[in-house]
Amino acid sequence: MYSVAVSRTNRREIVKIEKPIIGPYDVLVKTEAAFICNATDRKVIEGHFPGMGMENYPLLLGHESVGRVVENGDKVTSFKIGERAIGVLLLDPPGQVCGSGWGGNSEYILIRDHQAMVDDGIADEAHGWNDSLQIMRTVPEDITLEDAGLLCTWREVYAGMFTDFALKAGDDILVFGAGPVGLSFIKFAKLSGLDEVISVDPLPGKREKALAMGADSAYAPDDPELKELKEKRGRGFDAVIDAVGHETIINQAMSMVKMAGSVCVYGVVGSSTITLQKDQGPYNFNLLIHQWPTRVAEASAQEPLIEWIRSGKLNYRDYVTGYFSVKDVEKALAATKEADSIKTMLIFDQWK
Repeated sequence: MYSVAVSRTNRREIVKIEKPIIGPYDVLVKTEAAFICNATDRKVIEGHFPGMGMENYPLLLGHESVGRVVENGDKVTSFKIGERAIGVLLLDPPGQVCGSGWGGNSEYILIRDHQAMVDDGIADEAHGWNDSLQIMRTVPEDITLEDAGLLCTWREVYAGMFTDFALKAGDDILVFGAGPVGLSFIKFAKLSGLDEVISVDPLPGKREKALAMGADSAYAPDDPELKELKEKRGRGFDAVIDAVGHETIINQAMSMVKMAGSVCVYGVVGSSTITLQKDQGPYNFNLLIHQWPTRVAEASAQEPLIEWIRSGKLNYRDYVTGYFSVKDVEKALAATKEADSIKTMLIFDQWK
């Protein structure tokens, strides 16, 4: 089968590897589509994802995939042939020719049936279980392919927002970054009854998009009005969210948070150290760093998100800005760098 690999820094290629052989609790999925993650995938491609040194390359790319179940192991109980599934990965690439950068951008990918393993009392590391299996779930047929794929991003953001960051109705928040993650924070905040929601992004088009998603106002990071905003409001924000993961943003965020409020960092911080200019913030503040999903919360986020999709409150058309065949992965990656890009979808129609 074929897969998208990063062979070395900034070098992608389509490679041929062995097709996975399923075990008793495994589900084989034929990939239909995948989204490019502007944060994680980009860090893997550029060679600075924490914990993935160049000695681990080549790595199979991708973690936002969706596909159809084509084969089940004899112990599988949670998946049926023909069902659409998400959260599907290739954590142990067959043949070990390549390492796993999650491997979702492969012709075939795997599910291991979490619930069946729990029911049989073997949901432990010794039997090949890990917490990522909890997010491998089916998606109802009335959910479009695009919405199904975006659930990979939306579930992570929803879980981080309401579990790890503990945001709640009535909170005032300021969100740095209006990419897919920042826009999701804005959208979910307004759908969930948060009060004032402010967006900060350097690109005019992204600020316009944030306003369309429901932000009450939007500013450039160097806008003088942003610097005066806390004073004009007479109070800081309950939470200031760094939806990018950068030291500069973290320090700017501290100047905007209220006493005992939270600076919430979402996403992998590329550098190994962070220098905090603590004098920029109040005497008391919380620094919450969410670099890895809380899997049980991510899995349980699927139901409320599907309700929003079905009611028309959440729609892929607000997010998807490009479609490319997987054989044109280089063009797709280039498109993610365009100023108006939000989410770019790879269609797994042909490989060569």
